[in-house]
Amino acid sequence: MTKLDLDRPQPAVVARAPRTRPRWSLRSRRDFLVFLAMALPNLALIAVFTHRPLLANLQYSTLDWTLGASTARVVGLANYVDFFTSDDAPRVLGTTAAFTLFTVGLSMVLGLLVALALNSKVRGTTFARSAVFAPYVLSGVGVGLVWMFIFDPGYGVLAWVLRGLGQSSPQWFNDPQLALTMVTIVYVWKNLGYCAVVYLAGLQSLPGDVMEAAELDGAGSARRFWSIALPLLSPTTFFLLITTILSSLQAFDLIRIMTPLGTGTSTLIYEAYLQAFGAYNRAGYSAAISVILFAILLIVTVVQIRFVERKVHYS
Repeated sequence: MTKLDLDRPQPAVVARAPRTRPRWSLRSRRDFLVFLAMALPNLALIAVFTHRPLLANLQYSTLDWTLGASTARVVGLANYVDFFTSDDAPRVLGTTAAFTLFTVGLSMVLGLLVALALNSKVRGTTFARSAVFAPYVLSGVGVGLVWMFIFDPGYGVLAWVLRGLGQSSPQWFNDPQLALTMVTIVYVWKNLGYCAVVYLAGLQSLPGDVMEAAELDGAGSARRFWSIALPLLSPTTFFLLITTILSSLQAFDLIRIMTPLGTGTSTLIYEAYLQAFGAYNRAGYSAAISVILFAILLIVTVVQIRFVERKVHYS
């Protein structure tokens, strides 16, 4: 530093005051209290009716407990080992996978086709949309009873039609493969309207200018669907994939009504019911199966969010 620099006036150094956290204003405290008043009852209900039963079920799965008994013996992971080493495990897991695969695939594919038909501007589409969606809101018990009458090999409607054609009716309720096919058909019929309505909402939200530009460029209807509409529907498809898989894995009412003994239709959730409330009364073993089902639901959801969502186009 030269003498000239020393003679020049140096800028004054201003000491900065230490930063202090801003105190909450009266409005901020009031908003927080309103948030607590709104959220705490819901959080309490979730904790009592969702988290507490889940934790209790985890505890029950480590017990050798007969339903209704006043005492239980702690067995650790023995119930899980018994399930995975039993002869029923491949059958139950295979039935669950097959039922979920076919119900989800058929519901989404047929729902998309129905949505494409309902998206056309013709008379009667409002009534058709209501008719398609109506089975979804019907009681599963009522739907199962009606379809039991249709599939009954003795006096059912389908048996009457087949006899008129000179054919005999299959034994839907006694053959395990036919029983699973029967329940799958009814489940797809009941949930088809849900997929159709969601896909219809997605189709109606597609940007019209993009579709018109593709049409002006000479793209046909099939090319516009596969190259533009279907990729833009990927968020809708992703949403339906998660919700329908979770719903199919937890399907119970139709299976319980149409096949009470679980002949060929014993999925994980129904096997848990049979073990706890059937002839076995093995509450601890049933709780272990429920925990396995919960783990599968969690893994499937995480995998879809982690990997499948990468192929989703949100814009």
